Amino acid sequence: MSTSNQSRIVASISVVGAGRVGRAAAAAFRAAGYEVHGPTVRGERIAPADAVLLCVPDREIGDAGAAARGAAPFVGHTSGATPLVEAGVDFGLHPLRAFVGTEDADSFDGVGCAVAGTSPDALRVAEELALAVGGRPFEVRDEQRAGYHAAASIASNYLVTLQAAAETVAAASGLPEGFRSHLVPLVRGTVENWAAHGPREALTGPIVRGDEATVQRQRAAVEASAPDLLPLFDELTDRTRSLVGTKGMPV
Repeated sequence: MSTSNQSRIVASISVVGAGRVGRAAAAAFRAAGYEVHGPTVRGERIAPADAVLLCVPDREIGDAGAAARGAAPFVGHTSGATPLVEAGVDFGLHPLRAFVGTEDADSFDGVGCAVAGTSPDALRVAEELALAVGGRPFEVRDEQRAGYHAAASIASNYLVTLQAAAETVAAASGLPEGFRSHLVPLVRGTVENWAAHGPREALTGPIVRGDEATVQRQRAAVEASAPDLLPLFDELTDRTRSLVGTKGMPV
């Protein structure tokens, strides 16, 4: 669902930052019918607009925000972790997705967007922008940001780290190069099951079945082939047992 041009608070946007998010945001806002300036890079003049959206690294938000003051009545950022008060901006719009640089004008469609504002009008701007590009806005207050961003990092960043660990164990066990392609359908199916049924019902494998002998064989294989990953394996095993509500064999 998008907002109509007639009901919008802002008509023009200056996008600051030509990285992955900045390029995707500029393309999405243009497709949604906004007058878009940028994305600009550091040192470039910020064109006057109804709103400025800072798509820059967290450490650069303060300087970029100061430079944007005077260019628009509303200045916002796309940071998930940085509180609005700390950043000195009016609103926040953080798309809850991973950008890899190949996104197009539909890159926000259906994506949850954490929005916030230092005033009711600023919050309305953030919600409007999210809705206009097909996003699904939900409010995150400053005091919730650290926990929100930690949850997002666990779900996205640490999932990639976990898959890297799986590839390491597979390679160290002598499985063929390109084994990742066989893991991908498993991971996709698991994520789809988690999305549809929640974590407990999505779980499969030896811990759910109570097959501790298999768990111990897995542990021995990790210890032999990739011993540096053994603490991670043990922690994940313990957390999975807790989720299932079972106790395992002592190690």
